[in-house]
Amino acid sequence: MSQKADRPAPIRPASHSVVEHFNVAEGGFTTRPVIMGRNGVVTSGHYLATAAGFRVLERGGNALDAGAAAGFALAVVEPHLNGIAGEVPILVYPAREDRVYAISGQGWAPRAMTLDWFREHRVSLIPGDGLLAATVPAAVDAWILCLIRFGRLTLAETLGPAIELAEEGFPMYPGLRNAIRANADRFRREWPGSAAVCLPGGRVPEVGEAYRQLDWARTFRRLIEAESAHSHRGREAALRAARDEFYRGDIARRIADFAQGTEVLDETGVSHRGFLSADDLVSYEGAVEEPVCTAYRGLEVFKCGPWSQGPVLLQMLNLLEGFDLSGMGHNSADYIHTWIEAAKLAFADREAYYGDPRFSPIPLERLLDKGYAAERRSLIDPARASLEMRPGDAQSVLTRRPSSGHGRGFASDTTHLDVIDSEGNLLAATPSGAWISASPVIPGLGFPLGTRGQMFLLEPGHPNALEPGKRPRTTLTPSLVLREGRPFMVFGTPGGDNQDQWTCQFFLNFVDFGMNVQAALDAPTFHSLHFPGSFYPRTSEPGHVAVEARIPEGVRRELENRGHVVRISPDWSHGRCLAIWRDDRTGTIFGGASPRLGTGYAMGR
Repeated sequence: MSQKADRPAPIRPASHSVVEHFNVAEGGFTTRPVIMGRNGVVTSGHYLATAAGFRVLERGGNALDAGAAAGFALAVVEPHLNGIAGEVPILVYPAREDRVYAISGQGWAPRAMTLDWFREHRVSLIPGDGLLAATVPAAVDAWILCLIRFGRLTLAETLGPAIELAEEGFPMYPGLRNAIRANADRFRREWPGSAAVCLPGGRVPEVGEAYRQLDWARTFRRLIEAESAHSHRGREAALRAARDEFYRGDIARRIADFAQGTEVLDETGVSHRGFLSADDLVSYEGAVEEPVCTAYRGLEVFKCGPWSQGPVLLQMLNLLEGFDLSGMGHNSADYIHTWIEAAKLAFADREAYYGDPRFSPIPLERLLDKGYAAERRSLIDPARASLEMRPGDAQSVLTRRPSSGHGRGFASDTTHLDVIDSEGNLLAATPSGAWISASPVIPGLGFPLGTRGQMFLLEPGHPNALEPGKRPRTTLTPSLVLREGRPFMVFGTPGGDNQDQWTCQFFLNFVDFGMNVQAALDAPTFHSLHFPGSFYPRTSEPGHVAVEARIPEGVRRELENRGHVVRISPDWSHGRCLAIWRDDRTGTIFGGASPRLGTGYAMGR
């Protein structure tokens, strides 16, 4: 059966006709211009990575090649937000195949990482730093798999711009400098490999100073050398040889030796070695998978499966589809209250039911059913905030409610990138993990390992319970949209548990409130803290809502009157959503980037 045949029929609610012409230029002041192009548009969390991706487009690559180039570059220029030994869920629409795919990009638990080990060592939560939480690095595999299946350039052409940035250096900027400065004492005291890379000459680099990562560059030149040595066997074989250099060769052995031979003090207060072995790297194989999808106002919205939190956005849209959101008014008390209550219901289901479907039966058909959404929608009280966790009856194997943990402790973040080209190829990717602040840099290789394993629960029987070979349920969640079966939009943001909250608001700003893409990204945002966090130490704050200060005081007061506990965040502090959309009538592509954190930008021509 074709993917088109599997798609749900568009929903056209009586109170809201489908937008036939999306606002492309009108509106007031925006912090960035709406970037328009005919040949392609790239947007990412750092302008140098955007430039790397756009350079590949201009040299004949497609959106999938450009995405890989920007992704590799982000690992160089934003090492506090993502790393090459981390993870990167990817959604792609290759125009020649006319269907959407998900590339898992999430490493699994090592064979020695078991519930029994944590029980025997009396560790009740997997720490968010050190080596215990390291899963198999997935980003290199994911990007090379993307190139093999959907690209047309070589690894040398796509990885080259990132290696140049690492070798020649790029200007140090405040966000990265602040991250290095905040961790400098730990680097000097405990992590000599990190000190050597992050503190050249023993000091925190100054803003504007050229920052180089020579070990990183040398490591990845070896992949290009492996590709070149096998080029006579054809493009795919050469790419696989480059991948094997990372997962089966000396690089893999050095990763495993460091993980198993180094004791690192972590948040448990005890020093631990990691579980990751050379066999774990050799056996790892990423996958191209079917995404999940729902229809909203005539648009088909695609997400990665329940090993990510992606389906939560689809559940939120199904719930919100039954309300006249535009009639409520943008960021009014009615709108925010309704939205927050819908988010609570969707995230309660995430906590109860999501996990790696290769290990646990996940009732996605029920969770994404429109009738199920209608049943759940009736729980939303228009006058009062709920203070309960209320997962629905989706016939899960889970019999207990999720625990609330002990207090949010997530200090690192994530990044994102999107590409659309003139052929109608789409890519959205959310790189994360392997942060310099969370795990020590491996001497000689130039990058740290990830700590995504902290997202596993140590509760037998839960869909997200730790098991060897299993993927932790990640918060990483790119989005891709088709309109009447044609390529339309890609978007995403960093922000942990808040990713699908902020991107949902962007999407509704664009679709329901008619904003142009940049205005939709600029608008003030809010998010719920009601449900358990995914990161160590996994706490919830029932009823709490964080709102950017630009949301009017009168609205905040009305939310408090309805029982919400309102926390005011500084202006421009919630994430940094990125987005691109394509007008199928004209072929023009429109992109934007949130100004939050100051480094995101789109480019197009």
